[in-house]
Amino acid sequence: MGRLQGRFGSFLNNRWLVFVAAMWVQSVAGIGYLFGSLSPVIKSSLGYNQRQIASLGVAKDLGDSVGFLAGSLCEILPLWAALLIGALQNLIGYGWVWLIVTGRAPALPLWAMCVLIFLGNNGETYFNTAALVSCVQNFPKSRGPIVGILKGFAGLSGAILTQIFAMIHTSDHAALIFMVAVGPSLVVIALMFIVRPVGGHRQVRPSDKSSFMFIYSLCLLLAAYLMGIMLLEDLVNLSHTVIIAFTVMLLFLLIFPIVIPLLLTFHFDVISPAQEFLLPETSKGETSKSGQSEEQNEVILSEVEEEKPKEVDLLPTLERQKRIAQLQARLFQAAAEGAVRVKKRRGPRRGEDFTLTQALIKADFWLIFVSLLLGSGSGLTVIDNLGQMSESLGYDDTHIFVSMISIWNFLGRVGGGYFSEIIVRDHAYPRPVAMAVAQILMAIGHFFFAMAWPGTMHIGTLLIGLGYGAHWAIVPAAASELFGLKNFGALYNFLTVANPAGSLIFSGLIASGIYDYEAGKQAHMHNSSASLLQSLLHDVSFQVEEPLKCKGGICFFFSSLIMSGLCIIAVILSLILVYRTKIVYTNLYGCTRT
Repeated sequence: MGRLQGRFGSFLNNRWLVFVAAMWVQSVAGIGYLFGSLSPVIKSSLGYNQRQIASLGVAKDLGDSVGFLAGSLCEILPLWAALLIGALQNLIGYGWVWLIVTGRAPALPLWAMCVLIFLGNNGETYFNTAALVSCVQNFPKSRGPIVGILKGFAGLSGAILTQIFAMIHTSDHAALIFMVAVGPSLVVIALMFIVRPVGGHRQVRPSDKSSFMFIYSLCLLLAAYLMGIMLLEDLVNLSHTVIIAFTVMLLFLLIFPIVIPLLLTFHFDVISPAQEFLLPETSKGETSKSGQSEEQNEVILSEVEEEKPKEVDLLPTLERQKRIAQLQARLFQAAAEGAVRVKKRRGPRRGEDFTLTQALIKADFWLIFVSLLLGSGSGLTVIDNLGQMSESLGYDDTHIFVSMISIWNFLGRVGGGYFSEIIVRDHAYPRPVAMAVAQILMAIGHFFFAMAWPGTMHIGTLLIGLGYGAHWAIVPAAASELFGLKNFGALYNFLTVANPAGSLIFSGLIASGIYDYEAGKQAHMHNSSASLLQSLLHDVSFQVEEPLKCKGGICFFFSSLIMSGLCIIAVILSLILVYRTKIVYTNLYGCTRT
């Protein structure tokens, strides 16, 4: 009995259990991706026009991106408390919206609705932060796979929640808002005491590599399964029983990773928690000595950068390294003999640790920011307006495209990180090359939306989803390489502001303005005779205020062309960044190739 209790204690403190629980949290954390399905319900119930819906979309994007408070509270409070705050925000924000849409609560002005949407969507920043912080601490040597998988599940959450809603099988579309308010909050509250640091650095096992491969395989299987379900539901009229069976299988795939901590705890021989605390840790003395040595070396290396001729960077890798080593040796010897006085650096160089203030005066940082704003901002505009885009082209079921773009977003994150890593490590070429490729895909996707050809919605969501998702795998890695990891949280949170800023410009001003203009033209043409008769009779009793709706490819023709052009500008900015950072990446990764 005591042995079983010990095993159960090991199971509760297993870092793989925390990781699996964090995956479940992330699988309901991408609430913002469902806005394309929520917005038509809110628009029709409250009589909003497209510009007002775009304002709600911007509030949603701000809630999703402004995570400074969540990051600060996660450093002060225990993670369970931060998760609880996020769950309450989600419940109150979207729950109140549901009460208003269904008439159970009085209507509020637009600014108050924006506050509720912001509050509800801001809850997911607590989910993301707590999941990432706990798992990065538990897997300090596997941060790349951990972050990629967790962010991937956040990208898949829109498709997962949509499929669960399809199983509910209700004609009340407002019920989706209720599910978004209650479902994620219940999941997070159920798991909030599991998602926490458990001293995972002491739990490194030889089986970790195979466990990661199992999770990766399951992620790809899950994405393929969801895509298959969505295509079947789009092409074939499935019975409700079949949809329930598909959803049960989906839930089984989500739960299945629990076998990893179960096998590690109850089947394989493991080190008990008491023994884990006896494992050696890195000596603080050694760390401080190495830190002092690194600080001295940084000063010399800074001198090398200033003293070396410019033509050295153009030499082949082996010759360049040889010349730099010779110059470095001379400087070390001269400094030791007092022949030269090593100058203090005025600031960090690219590839070293920057503060946010130091990064803000660098052209490379603003190239990343503006390129991200144009690329991801235009992609987010499509995500926010996907319901109206599909309706304008004659599709009745908008949920299928919301789910598809969620899946492509997931694959874009996984693929963007994977292929950008090949570019960097195998070819020592700047990572922003991958960002330029993603933006080319997005430019083509926007062009397809503008043309409104048959199959446009399927091809467009594929290209936009892949490109948008790739941005959020490539940009954080590139920022950490160019500006360091020491202040990465502040740098990354500033870069995420590009997302709502782009949405404000493209969705709030361009797309919604053009949509309402075209919808107004169509309404005027259809009702001109009736309007003339009413004006002659001076009878306004039959005039009913209805939300404007636009039909046809013209609704998003000009806005899609504009966003396609802006993505091409983003490609140019990314290629400028590639040119400016060639030397940095050669110095960072050139040695690993040889």
